[in-house]
Amino acid sequence: MDYGFIGAGEITAAIVEGLSKDIADPPSIFLSPRSRSVGQELSARFANVEVRDSNQAVVDSATTVILAVRPPIAEEVLRDLTFRPEHVLISALAGVPLDRLREWAAPAGEVVRSIPLPPAARRQSLTAMYPDNPEARALFDSIGGSVVPAAEKDLDVFSGATATFAAHLDYLGTIAAWMTDQGIDDTTATAFTSHIFGQLGRSLAEQNGSLETLTGKHMTPGGLNEQFLTDLRTNGVPDTVREALDGILTRLRDK
Repeated sequence: MDYGFIGAGEITAAIVEGLSKDIADPPSIFLSPRSRSVGQELSARFANVEVRDSNQAVVDSATTVILAVRPPIAEEVLRDLTFRPEHVLISALAGVPLDRLREWAAPAGEVVRSIPLPPAARRQSLTAMYPDNPEARALFDSIGGSVVPAAEKDLDVFSGATATFAAHLDYLGTIAAWMTDQGIDDTTATAFTSHIFGQLGRSLAEQNGSLETLTGKHMTPGGLNEQFLTDLRTNGVPDTVREALDGILTRLRDK
């Protein structure tokens, strides 16, 4: 299968790497000239990747097209392109609904919304998408897997969950900074914090039960983990997280 990418940012680079690195027979991939330096770097690394002279040339080269531009310019980009009924357009844009995408990309036969993640580069992105589509499923299953919610509006919930990345990293940074305040070398504090939570991430990826069950496995009655968790709950941290997520969901659905 051939893939065309409109937009050449972090997500495009991650998907292209996942589709190409250490693959015996990778698909042909065509990139738009936007952010030419990214495209040139990818085409230099992978023989199956080519940079086209225009977005239209990308659309003309592949029947499955992945849109990964900034949401505010999506209408301008799509209306400037000529699609065919056999095209499958896969949008990686947060908050842009299917009805608008279908209007802007008509007469493309199929339009799919998706939320690919940076671990696609390692073929470890569990990608939420809607609606189900064989071409989109084949793409995302090849870079880590796919999940299809019951309704389009549920994609906004998945987008909300991904909005927590920076806050999670800031939380880890706070722990490392606290260790430094107690006299630990900054490099050592960062390395140790990254290590323990990196290993916890492995446990998350490998576990099959609930997060509540995993939480229970990491604390004992009267232990230090229980004390820390109790303090955070007493100070309303879970409620603050929920309120912030509600705000993200409102913003996504008000677009």
